[in-house]
Formats: sequence, C-alpha cells, structure tokens
Amino acid sequence: MKKSLLLIGFLTFFFFILFSYLVHKDLFTQFDFNTTVRLQDNIPRRFDEPFSILSEIGKFEPMIILLIIILVLRRKLWGIVAFGFFGLLHIFELYGKMFVEHLPPPQFMLRAKHLVDFPQFHIRSEFSYPSGHSARAAFLTVILGIIVMRSKKFSKMQKVIILSILILYDILMFVSRAYLGEHWISDVIGGGFLGISLGILSMIVL
Repeated sequence: MKKSLLLIGFLTFFFFILFSYLVHKDLFTQFDFNTTVRLQDNIPRRFDEPFSILSEIGKFEPMIILLIIILVLRRKLWGIVAFGFFGLLHIFELYGKMFVEHLPPPQFMLRAKHLVDFPQFHIRSEFSYPSGHSARAAFLTVILGIIVMRSKKFSKMQKVIILSILILYDILMFVSRAYLGEHWISDVIGGGFLGISLGILSMIVL
C-alpha cells in the first residue's frame, strides 16, 4: 500500500506542476470566467454567509489547530513531519502566488463576507494561484481519510460515512472559493492537487 500511495503522491504532485504551467500560459481564462459566472448565477445569494463561514474555517489558524489535534490523538512522534509538509504546502502556495501570473477575479465578483476580524496568517500577492484554502482542505482530508481507512476502530459503513463527509467538505470548500469570487476554479484545482499530493506524502512518513 505504501508504494501505491507513494506513486499516487508523486503523480499528483507532477499534475500540480504541469497544471501550474498551463495556468501560467493563460489556457483556462475563459473556462475560469464562465465557471464563476455559472456558479454565481445558479447558487442563491443566501449561500453567501454559509460559504463565508466555511471560508473562515478553511483559514490557516483553524487548520493548524485541527492538524495539531489529529497528531496529538495519533500520539506519533513522527507526526512532526506532517507539520513540515504543511509548511511546505504554504511555501509552494507563496511561490505560485509570486511567479504564476494569474490575476484573481475582479472586485465585482467578490461575494465573501469577512465574519471574523482578528490578526491572522496571510499570503498576500498580486496573483491568486493556487488557492490556499483548497490546498489546506485537501491536505487535512487526505490525512484524515487515510487514518480512517487504516483504522480498525470503524466498521465499513462508518468508514464510508466519514469518507463521504470528508469528500463533501472538500467539494463545498472548492465550490465556495469560486462562488465567493475569492479564486478562479483553476486556482482551486491547483490547490487541490497540491494538498492531495503533500497529504499523501506526509502520511507515508506517518
């Protein structure tokens, strides 16, 4: 299983690199715009606040707290490696937002409501690729998913339910980024590839 995970992890990271190059070449500009327009046209405005709450949950601070809780419960000294991969994730995010020339959605598309106002970790840049929220969501759900799948404490039905909840969380997080006008869908896809790949590689060590 470890070899399979290693292969999937490296392949997903390769897709992230390749996709980043294609985004840099502006191959998804029309697709990005059309997707955001469709989402905002078809999802009622009453979802602005729930999606904004989800956005707050997906920020750096709640995610690092959740990661700490997971690793404390696992009681594995090697869990510190997961923090290294979590940090690496943000280094790649910073690199992308500095060097992948991909402007964020225009101001008129922005629907996010900032519900919590306190100092927090930010990666500020002119460019928006990749989505840090999407990367963090994918990273944490991959770790949780693999832990659940390998656990003997859950029945098959319980595992299916938990994995379904994790997948639903990712889908809602990914959709919210584009719907709120915080990111283009290509930012979300790139963030997903990044989070999945580093989540898998960290779990191989764990």
